[in-house]
Amino acid sequence: MHTSSIAPPRAAIHLDGTVEGYASLFGAIDQANDMVMPGAFAASLRARDIRRVPMLFQHDPAEPIGVWLALEEDWLGLRVRGRLIPEVVRARELLALLRAGGADGLSIGFRTVKARIDPKTRVRRLHQVDLWEISLVTFPLLSGARVHAVKHARRDPDERLWRRYPRFRFAPARADAA
Repeated sequence: MHTSSIAPPRAAIHLDGTVEGYASLFGAIDQANDMVMPGAFAASLRARDIRRVPMLFQHDPAEPIGVWLALEEDWLGLRVRGRLIPEVVRARELLALLRAGGADGLSIGFRTVKARIDPKTRVRRLHQVDLWEISLVTFPLLSGARVHAVKHARRDPDERLWRRYPRFRFAPARADAA
């Protein structure tokens, strides 16, 4: 099993309901024996408008809880930043749970486009995926994809690396571009 010597930056939830962290980590094997490879999100990030990737609760399409503000693939994985919508009852409940440490996972919903299974390890290496949604969940398949802290609105110390080494980014929403 591959383990990275670099720990992922801690995900955070800010007092204004902003959620930050990694929804997927490159080279990490999840509980479904999948390993996302660098560049796997690139085509999806280029093709899909950020508003077309919903923020859901527990992968339930009937439970949208917020909006994603930034989705970027960098050297470590898929870094996300979004905001829970306080007018949504489930989002308010989730904010309370996140602050208490009750539900702190991030998880991606996707369709596999290109993958290869290693015959020796039986690990499925995902080389290209079509990203459908990103959820806040109780039990993420990838243990490193979690919201670990409630922070005040201040800069993450690892943000310098993220800003310096971005790889792929979503195009801005059409309304934002105008």
